[in-house]
Amino acid sequence: MPQRTSLADADCAIAQALDVVGDWWTLLIVRDAARGVHRFDALQHELGVSRKVLTERLRLLVDADVLSREPYQERPARYEYRLTPRGRALLPVLIALQDWGDAWVTGDGTTMATAQESSHEAARVHALVGTRVPELSLPFHTGGEHDPVAAGTPYTVLYFFPGAYARQESYPPDWAGIPGARGCTLESCTYRDQLAEFTAAGAAVHGVSTQRPDEQRAFAEAERLRFPLLSDAGLELTAALRLPTFRAAGISRLKRLTLVVDRDRTVREALYPITDIEQSVRAALAVVRAAAGAGTAGAAG
Repeated sequence: MPQRTSLADADCAIAQALDVVGDWWTLLIVRDAARGVHRFDALQHELGVSRKVLTERLRLLVDADVLSREPYQERPARYEYRLTPRGRALLPVLIALQDWGDAWVTGDGTTMATAQESSHEAARVHALVGTRVPELSLPFHTGGEHDPVAAGTPYTVLYFFPGAYARQESYPPDWAGIPGARGCTLESCTYRDQLAEFTAAGAAVHGVSTQRPDEQRAFAEAERLRFPLLSDAGLELTAALRLPTFRAAGISRLKRLTLVVDRDRTVREALYPITDIEQSVRAALAVVRAAAGAGTAGAAG
């Protein structure tokens, strides 16, 4: 692997890291691998890069143990490129870059847990409609790991929230002053109170935040939630879907948004930004009911 740092940078971790991922294409390859794009042709299509450049960057990332090269076809030989544990450790770096871009390149630098409807991040979230949620597992607040998309259920409502705690003093300093941050308890309790209606419409409800599972468990027990809270503290789902985040108390936190996903893992609706929490729950329920009704009509026809 070529070394571009000077001798004076031998002890600088930033310079050494940039030897691996300091190129435009390498981080974008890591980004797309996190999104579930694993094959050469698919990566080339997504990136619009030449085969020569892509081959070189993939070789560099495999040599650096950021990606693994795994065969999926013998004749002719074909390979998939998947993030290694070392590669997944780069996900917080990607999210930090995205957050900085949303705040300081396309925004005005304001820390917010929401966005304007006309923002680039809103466009990015709405573009998720029609795409698939990659298969992965997240820690569950009661233990173990679970797929964000519920098995055996026609629809899953994934609501992403900045953070909710069992005790008021657990919230980060100045939390109430961050636009869009307040309301996580109201949102979760509204889903709790309408859970029977979602179930009747054929939908499971899953809440997702970047909190630790023990924090989620304490909150779920305090509010008597009867659906899973999933921890994306490792930012795997956040990176896979390029979800908008903000920083508070040194932690990347998800901005409030809701996705309605079908059993094929396809996003049917994306609600963002959310300015009226209770209305957003009603809107998610309406989407599920409409989709279920369309499916029933199609089956009858």
